[in-house]
Amino acid sequence: METQIEQLVTVTINGKEIKAPPSLSTIQALWYAGYPRVQSVGCLEGVCGSCRIMVRRAESTEVTMALGCQTLLEEGMEVNFLVFPTPTHHTYNLAEIPNSWEVQTEFHRVFPEAVNCRVCNGCNKSCPKEIQVKEGVALASKGRFQEAGELFVECVMCNFCMTACPEYIAPNHVGLFSRRVTAYFHTRPSNLINRLEVMRKGELKVEIDQD
Repeated sequence: METQIEQLVTVTINGKEIKAPPSLSTIQALWYAGYPRVQSVGCLEGVCGSCRIMVRRAESTEVTMALGCQTLLEEGMEVNFLVFPTPTHHTYNLAEIPNSWEVQTEFHRVFPEAVNCRVCNGCNKSCPKEIQVKEGVALASKGRFQEAGELFVECVMCNFCMTACPEYIAPNHVGLFSRRVTAYFHTRPSNLINRLEVMRKGELKVEIDQD
Protein backbone atom coordinates (compact mmCIF):
# COMPACT_ATOMS: atom_id res chain seq x y z
CA MET A 1 0.00 0.00 0.00
CA GLU A 2 1.34 3.39 -0.95
CA THR A 3 1.65 5.99 1.79
CA GLN A 4 0.10 9.30 0.84
CA ILE A 5 2.56 12.15 1.29
CA GLU A 6 1.10 15.36 2.69
CA GLN A 7 1.60 18.28 0.33
CA LEU A 8 3.69 21.11 1.74
CA VAL A 9 2.64 24.75 1.90
CA THR A 10 4.90 27.77 1.77
CA VAL A 11 4.70 30.26 4.64
CA THR A 12 6.85 33.11 5.88
CA ILE A 13 7.71 33.11 9.57
CA ASN A 14 9.70 35.99 11.02
CA GLY A 15 10.74 36.97 7.50
CA LYS A 16 12.02 33.51 6.51
CA GLU A 17 10.32 31.26 3.98
CA ILE A 18 9.45 27.80 5.29
CA LYS A 19 7.85 24.77 3.61
CA ALA A 20 5.89 22.49 5.92
CA PRO A 21 2.71 20.36 6.04
CA PRO A 22 -0.54 22.34 6.59
CA SER A 23 -1.43 20.06 9.51
CA LEU A 24 1.29 21.70 11.60
CA SER A 25 0.97 24.76 13.83
CA THR A 26 3.27 27.71 13.30
CA ILE A 27 5.48 26.57 16.18
CA GLN A 28 5.67 23.01 14.83
CA ALA A 29 6.57 24.45 11.43
CA LEU A 30 9.69 26.03 12.94
CA TRP A 31 10.73 22.70 14.42
CA TYR A 32 9.94 20.97 11.12
CA ALA A 33 12.25 23.42 9.35
CA GLY A 34 15.09 22.57 11.73
CA TYR A 35 14.87 25.36 14.29
CA PRO A 36 15.95 24.13 17.76
CA ARG A 37 13.42 23.42 20.47
CA VAL A 38 14.03 25.35 23.68
CA GLN A 39 13.87 22.95 26.61
CA SER A 40 12.27 23.56 30.02
CA VAL A 41 9.95 26.34 28.86
CA GLY A 42 6.39 26.70 27.64
CA CYS A 43 4.23 23.92 26.27
CA LEU A 44 7.15 21.45 26.17
CA GLU A 45 6.91 21.43 29.96
CA GLY A 46 3.11 21.40 30.08
CA VAL A 47 2.68 25.12 30.73
CA CYS A 48 1.50 27.57 28.06
CA GLY A 49 4.30 29.85 26.92
CA SER A 50 1.88 32.35 25.37
CA CYS A 51 3.57 32.26 21.95
CA ARG A 52 2.01 35.41 20.52
CA ILE A 53 1.91 35.94 16.78
CA MET A 54 0.63 38.40 14.20
CA VAL A 55 -0.87 36.70 11.15
CA ARG A 56 -1.63 37.91 7.65
CA ARG A 57 -3.22 35.39 5.34
CA ALA A 58 -2.76 35.25 1.58
CA GLU A 59 -4.72 37.79 -0.47
CA SER A 60 -5.71 39.67 2.70
CA THR A 61 -4.53 42.96 4.13
CA GLU A 62 -5.93 42.23 7.59
CA VAL A 63 -3.49 41.45 10.38
CA THR A 64 -4.86 39.42 13.29
CA MET A 65 -3.53 38.32 16.65
CA ALA A 66 -3.29 34.65 17.52
CA LEU A 67 -1.40 32.01 19.49
CA GLY A 68 1.31 30.06 17.70
CA CYS A 69 0.23 26.65 18.97
CA GLN A 70 -3.37 27.10 17.79
CA THR A 71 -2.73 28.50 14.31
CA LEU A 72 -2.37 25.95 11.52
CA LEU A 73 -0.40 26.74 8.41
CA GLU A 74 -2.01 28.07 5.24
CA GLU A 75 -0.43 28.65 1.85
CA GLY A 76 1.01 32.14 1.61
CA MET A 77 0.54 32.92 5.29
CA GLU A 78 2.86 35.48 6.89
CA VAL A 79 3.60 35.10 10.60
CA ASN A 80 5.61 37.15 13.06
CA PHE A 81 6.26 36.04 16.63
CA LEU A 82 5.99 38.86 19.14
CA VAL A 83 8.00 39.51 22.28
CA PHE A 84 7.11 42.29 24.68
CA PRO A 85 7.59 42.81 28.42
CA THR A 86 5.13 42.01 31.16
CA PRO A 87 4.06 45.08 33.18
CA THR A 88 5.56 45.32 36.65
CA HIS A 89 3.62 48.29 38.03
CA HIS A 90 0.70 46.21 39.36
CA THR A 91 1.87 44.70 42.64
CA TYR A 92 -0.10 43.49 45.65
CA ASN A 93 -0.05 40.96 48.46
CA LEU A 94 -3.34 39.29 49.32
CA ALA A 95 -2.09 38.54 52.82
CA GLU A 96 -1.84 42.27 53.48
CA ILE A 97 -5.54 42.85 52.75
CA PRO A 98 -7.17 42.64 56.19
CA ASN A 99 -10.51 41.22 55.03
CA SER A 100 -12.79 40.89 52.02
CA TRP A 101 -14.49 44.19 52.84
CA GLU A 102 -11.27 45.94 51.78
CA VAL A 103 -10.83 44.11 48.46
CA GLN A 104 -12.53 46.78 46.38
CA THR A 105 -10.40 49.53 47.91
CA GLU A 106 -7.26 47.49 47.22
CA PHE A 107 -8.35 46.87 43.64
CA HIS A 108 -8.61 50.59 42.96
CA ARG A 109 -5.24 51.15 44.59
CA VAL A 110 -3.60 48.54 42.39
CA PHE A 111 -5.54 49.32 39.22
CA PRO A 112 -6.50 53.02 39.45
CA GLU A 113 -6.59 53.22 35.66
CA ALA A 114 -9.35 50.58 35.40
CA VAL A 115 -12.08 53.21 35.79
CA ASN A 116 -10.66 55.03 32.75
CA CYS A 117 -11.71 52.32 30.30
CA ARG A 118 -12.74 53.97 27.02
CA VAL A 119 -14.85 50.97 25.96
CA CYS A 120 -12.88 51.03 22.69
CA ASN A 121 -13.16 47.22 22.40
CA GLY A 122 -9.48 46.94 21.44
CA CYS A 123 -8.87 44.35 24.16
CA ASN A 124 -11.70 42.14 22.93
CA LYS A 125 -10.53 42.33 19.34
CA SER A 126 -6.95 41.49 20.23
CA CYS A 127 -7.72 38.49 22.46
CA PRO A 128 -6.86 35.21 20.67
CA LYS A 129 -9.08 33.28 23.10
CA GLU A 130 -12.12 35.49 22.36
CA ILE A 131 -12.52 36.40 26.02
CA GLN A 132 -14.92 39.21 26.89
CA VAL A 133 -12.06 41.25 28.28
CA LYS A 134 -13.76 44.63 28.34
CA GLU A 135 -16.74 43.22 30.21
CA GLY A 136 -14.42 41.57 32.73
CA VAL A 137 -12.70 44.86 33.55
CA ALA A 138 -16.07 46.56 33.98
CA LEU A 139 -17.25 43.83 36.37
CA ALA A 140 -14.08 44.01 38.45
CA SER A 141 -14.35 47.80 38.68
CA LYS A 142 -17.81 47.31 40.21
CA GLY A 143 -16.56 44.78 42.73
CA ARG A 144 -18.05 41.77 40.98
CA PHE A 145 -14.81 39.81 41.15
CA GLN A 146 -16.24 36.30 40.92
CA GLU A 147 -18.08 37.12 37.68
CA ALA A 148 -15.04 38.92 36.29
CA GLY A 149 -12.76 36.01 37.16
CA GLU A 150 -15.05 33.52 35.42
CA LEU A 151 -14.68 35.45 32.16
CA PHE A 152 -10.89 35.10 32.35
CA VAL A 153 -10.76 31.34 33.00
CA GLU A 154 -9.14 30.62 29.62
CA CYS A 155 -6.71 33.56 29.79
CA VAL A 156 -3.10 32.50 29.08
CA MET A 157 -1.59 35.90 30.00
CA CYS A 158 -0.42 36.60 26.46
CA ASN A 159 -0.62 40.38 27.12
CA PHE A 160 -2.31 41.18 23.79
CA CYS A 161 -5.10 43.02 25.62
CA MET A 162 -2.55 45.02 27.55
CA THR A 163 -0.78 46.23 24.42
CA ALA A 164 -4.12 47.12 22.82
CA CYS A 165 -5.28 49.24 25.76
CA PRO A 166 -4.71 53.01 25.41
CA GLU A 167 -5.15 53.42 29.19
CA TYR A 168 -2.52 50.78 30.12
CA ILE A 169 -5.04 48.88 32.22
CA ALA A 170 -3.46 45.41 31.74
CA PRO A 171 -6.88 43.69 31.68
CA ASN A 172 -5.39 40.20 31.96
CA HIS A 173 -3.90 41.17 35.33
CA VAL A 174 -7.31 42.50 36.37
CA GLY A 175 -8.69 39.05 35.57
CA LEU A 176 -5.92 37.35 37.52
CA PHE A 177 -6.55 39.59 40.52
CA SER A 178 -10.27 38.81 40.34
CA ARG A 179 -9.69 35.07 40.33
CA ARG A 180 -7.18 35.26 43.16
CA VAL A 181 -9.28 37.33 45.54
CA THR A 182 -12.37 35.23 44.85
CA ALA A 183 -10.51 32.09 45.88
CA TYR A 184 -8.68 33.75 48.77
CA PHE A 185 -11.53 35.60 50.42
CA HIS A 186 -14.74 34.02 49.15
CA THR A 187 -15.79 37.63 48.64
CA ARG A 188 -19.08 39.04 49.87
CA PRO A 189 -22.15 39.30 47.57
CA SER A 190 -21.58 41.63 44.63
CA ASN A 191 -24.62 43.80 45.39
CA LEU A 192 -23.18 44.56 48.83
CA ILE A 193 -19.74 45.26 47.37
CA ASN A 194 -21.35 47.60 44.84
CA ARG A 195 -23.05 49.56 47.64
CA LEU A 196 -19.72 49.84 49.47
CA GLU A 197 -18.17 51.15 46.26
CA VAL A 198 -20.84 53.86 46.05
CA MET A 199 -20.04 54.80 49.62
CA ARG A 200 -16.31 54.85 48.86
CA LYS A 201 -16.93 57.37 46.09
CA GLY A 202 -19.10 59.49 48.36
CA GLU A 203 -22.07 59.09 46.03
CA LEU A 204 -24.45 57.55 48.54
CA LYS A 205 -27.25 59.96 49.46
CA VAL A 206 -28.76 59.27 52.84
CA GLU A 207 -32.01 60.94 53.84
CA ILE A 208 -32.54 61.12 57.58
CA ASP A 209 -36.09 61.29 58.84
CA GLN A 210 -36.19 64.05 61.50
CA ASP A 211 -39.61 62.98 62.78
